[in-house]
Amino acid sequence: MGLHLRRDPGVVGDLLRRPNPNSVRTAPPKMMTRNFDSKTVESFGQEWARFDQTTLSDDEGARHFKQYFSNFPWHLLPPGGGVGADVGCGSGRWAKFVAPRAERLCLVDASSEALEVAKRNLASFHNIEFYKADVGEIPFAPASLDFAYSLGVLHHVPDTEAGIRTIASTLKPGAPLLLYLYYAFDNRPAWYRALWRASDAIRRVISRLPARAKFAVAEVVAALIYWPLARTGRFLDKLGCLPESWPLAFYRSCPFYLMRTDALDRFGTPLEKRFTRAQIEGMLLRAGLGQVRFSETPPFWCAVGIKAKAVEPVATLS
Repeated sequence: MGLHLRRDPGVVGDLLRRPNPNSVRTAPPKMMTRNFDSKTVESFGQEWARFDQTTLSDDEGARHFKQYFSNFPWHLLPPGGGVGADVGCGSGRWAKFVAPRAERLCLVDASSEALEVAKRNLASFHNIEFYKADVGEIPFAPASLDFAYSLGVLHHVPDTEAGIRTIASTLKPGAPLLLYLYYAFDNRPAWYRALWRASDAIRRVISRLPARAKFAVAEVVAALIYWPLARTGRFLDKLGCLPESWPLAFYRSCPFYLMRTDALDRFGTPLEKRFTRAQIEGMLLRAGLGQVRFSETPPFWCAVGIKAKAVEPVATLS
């Protein structure tokens, strides 16, 4: 299944000439460094097969899209939206809202299961291509993309900074990259960080369980921890007295389905990393991305960097 890719690096140009939205392409052989954890890829494939997001309403999906893309500079895209990439597309939940704004959208994921879910969810779109590849081997030519985004992905790979550099290398000068990376609770009090450390110890145990057991435990976590804390947060919010650091307040208006999805995501994933705002900014700058901006509202941290434009040499008088 899928078209054979040419071995030269001009994949995006080839893609625009011969679109085939029903194919899943495999990254061509290149001298690249693989950047994925096989158990984590398998875990997310299972997650998206179980929670394919089809039961979420369009309004709910749009609300979450606005939260994650709140600081994305749409005005920087060329007329028609240009060519973009969704790196680590999962179920395709973000692509559903980005594809109508783009000339062409390339969905990349290391999981075959996730790509099959995304294909089903996005079957009505004709400007989408699917690529099976990890972030270390994304098959796009340097400086070929008009934009890219990677939400909730690069904190699950062995070398996050290398992943950022790889994506940045595919962007044209002036093109934006939107990232969502788990925050290190650097804007939270000490007790909140201690609570996370305890929950992370539990994650390390749950993530090693067989799939069925992991699913079952995640359901219990969603029912006994996520739902009570989130709904209490909603009640306090209505009273106008919601503490800023209330745990899981982000989910106070979310459907239980999303809590179940994210409980599995949070506690069932073998590899997870967290970063401070300063660390994320540093990685973006070192990857050649400037004008870094962070969203000041949850989820944290959503950051945008703009690919630096080449500096033209200044003529001098001899």
